[in-house]
Amino acid sequence: MLIFEQSVSGRMAVAQMPEVQGLDSCIPENAKRGVPPQWPEVSELQVVRHFTRLSQRNFSIDTHLYPLGSCTMKYNPRGVHRAALLDGFTAQHPLFDAQSIQGTLSALFSLQQYLAEITGMQEVSLTPMAGSQGEFAGVAMIKAYHHARGDVGRTEMLIPDAAHGTNPASAVMCGFSVIEIPTRADGDIDMQALNAHLSPRTAGIMLTNPSTLGLFVRQIKDIAEAVHRAGGLLYYDGANLNAILGQVRPGDMGFDVMHLNLHKTFATPHGGGGPGAGPVAANAKLSPFLPGPMVIKTENGFCWSTPLEKPASIGRLSCFMGNVGILLRAYFYIRLVGADGLKRIAQFATLNANYVLAQLQRAG
Repeated sequence: MLIFEQSVSGRMAVAQMPEVQGLDSCIPENAKRGVPPQWPEVSELQVVRHFTRLSQRNFSIDTHLYPLGSCTMKYNPRGVHRAALLDGFTAQHPLFDAQSIQGTLSALFSLQQYLAEITGMQEVSLTPMAGSQGEFAGVAMIKAYHHARGDVGRTEMLIPDAAHGTNPASAVMCGFSVIEIPTRADGDIDMQALNAHLSPRTAGIMLTNPSTLGLFVRQIKDIAEAVHRAGGLLYYDGANLNAILGQVRPGDMGFDVMHLNLHKTFATPHGGGGPGAGPVAANAKLSPFLPGPMVIKTENGFCWSTPLEKPASIGRLSCFMGNVGILLRAYFYIRLVGADGLKRIAQFATLNANYVLAQLQRAG
């Protein structure tokens, strides 16, 4: 039932809101209402019960396992929220001078370093404002790399049929043709089919490891060698990074660029399409093309990078510097659990997944 349907003439509730002095004089006459708004006439008790009842109907990470596509969201620790909501962070504006936000820049610089170490990459840009945007950035970097070398004939992106569902969309948005690579009955990539499609037209391959089948791609070293030998690059979709945290790093597997989904791996909020953050990480070969700005450290402290630091960058993907509130939550989450905690997260995640698998097999 809508709250308007509960309206009874004459009922009222006292609004629990602070008075704002001088508000009336701030609003131009032509912007003021001619007639009062038609609010529902309800008691305070009705308002409380109505919205409490609606909140109890929510499907949320606080009440349920939260599957969304191939994503399973993590519980968001309240201590992490509280830290990110400190006045020193929330009272800032994106246009503040770098010297006045040194604490925030220090945290973001550390987050860049943490994510680079976790993924085995050289550098990380935090500015993409969603996993999808980070994925687009990584594919755009692959294209920029080939074009910078004059290798404009590389127009094909190889994508296994067990890759993350967004991969074909990102490849097409960057102007690539998608070549689907089949998987075998055991879940591994069909190496014969892969080798048959490698050519001077190959820009790269997009993989998730573990794949969306929930299986680790066992021939990843062979795949990396074959694709690199053909002149292509490897893109890692971070959708399932949670399963291998602290166990193996994408950079060590041979991947050149990747994005991270902070809501999947580092317990930041997710829902309703945002706000999000999808940092993109790259090895030495592709780091010159990372989107900006990034946080850099100088003898005078921390500051935002300019196009002078990375003239080959694919440029900005969003206004300002990304969703800093989400990035701070990821920073505090990593500090909360530590390196050993990240390893245990992957171990327990894999154990839990196999437990569910065994239960499903038992249930038939």
